[in-house]
Amino acid sequence: MKPIRLPEPPSSPRAMGGVPDIFEGGVHGLIRRAVIIGNGFPASENQSIGLVQALGLSDKHTLYRVTRPRGGVNEWLHWLPVSLHKSLYYIISQICRILLRRRARKLGMENGGNVGLSSILEADVKSIVRMARETFEKDGPLLVIASGRDTISITSSIKRLASDNVFVVQIQHPRSRLDRFDLVITPKHDYYPLTPQGKEQVPRFLHKWITPYELPDKHVVLTVGALHQVDFTALRAAAITWHEEFAPLPKPLLVVNIGVPTRFCRYGSDLIKQLTASLHNVLASCGSVRISFSRRTPEKHSKIVVKELDMDPKVHIWNGEEPNPHMGHLAWADAFVITADSVSMLSEACSTGKPVYVVGAERCTWKFTDFHKALRERGLTRPFTGLEDMSESWSYPPLNDTAVAATRVNEALAERGWKIKA
Repeated sequence: MKPIRLPEPPSSPRAMGGVPDIFEGGVHGLIRRAVIIGNGFPASENQSIGLVQALGLSDKHTLYRVTRPRGGVNEWLHWLPVSLHKSLYYIISQICRILLRRRARKLGMENGGNVGLSSILEADVKSIVRMARETFEKDGPLLVIASGRDTISITSSIKRLASDNVFVVQIQHPRSRLDRFDLVITPKHDYYPLTPQGKEQVPRFLHKWITPYELPDKHVVLTVGALHQVDFTALRAAAITWHEEFAPLPKPLLVVNIGVPTRFCRYGSDLIKQLTASLHNVLASCGSVRISFSRRTPEKHSKIVVKELDMDPKVHIWNGEEPNPHMGHLAWADAFVITADSVSMLSEACSTGKPVYVVGAERCTWKFTDFHKALRERGLTRPFTGLEDMSESWSYPPLNDTAVAATRVNEALAERGWKIKA
């Protein structure tokens, strides 16, 4: 009796219309869908969406959210783990409900009010694990991608309960026990606390609360900045979409993005006044200037900019109404001036390969000093002094963190015998 032999895979996939699934590891080795665990913050969720997009699964993902109660006493509880925060809030809300009912009875009212969490699509470990297990035979493994501290307990639980059915990627450093995830993607400056300079700035008893526990290992992909959705395809689409508005503008076009002071990048009205004075100085070498603010930019800062620059015919200040011109700015700008507080805005601008000038980096502290140092050393950014000639351009290899991270995800999947089938 002759032994049964399976046929060899076709030598020319293009000629044969592609390699059948059986030769790619079967359906059990093909990832065709993704789950994103978000935390409700656009800057954080944008990183997960950008990675999913780079992996070719932008139309094949589902978004779940881990949400915290907000307002009132919750502002004092947001440093707690999200599960403990919700439990305490539930107890507090129940006590409030009882007190309100008692008061309502005394006042002769039928209802004492309703205190509780609003209904929202919530990331539930059990339902995601059940889906991963029950659909594995038909749809193959599930890619789970999350970003932010509040998502850590969810993704690590999914990995623990369905490790044979999922591949879990955690964006931003979880500080400890990296083996809870298949891959961790984090900026290099998250390891600043482990450097000699970082250790000098933190009392020893606080180290375990605010620093990674160990040096990066094979589970860690180090980036320069934040992941995002800005790539060549997105920029080309934005260039077409915004062509009518931006193409006629006199060149060079300078785009100015003004963010919001943070505890690690503190600045006040003095820096904004310095920025407007510097912009006045470079107007002569600009064809046009477009200025936009973050949704959280202090009103006192935006008023200074509007008062000083809004009447200049070269300057247009976005009023915050839709559509948001952000992608159009990235596509059409010849240069950028950006405040130092936003890792996301700087990462996106540096992915264009165009000149990026930074305002206020000298006022940043902690790991953000390391971030800005890395950008300068790679030739991605320069300080904005107001002495620049905006008609003189410079360039650099675009920052490609999202594409690099996607490549590392594919390599890690291949080590497991899996691959993405977009």
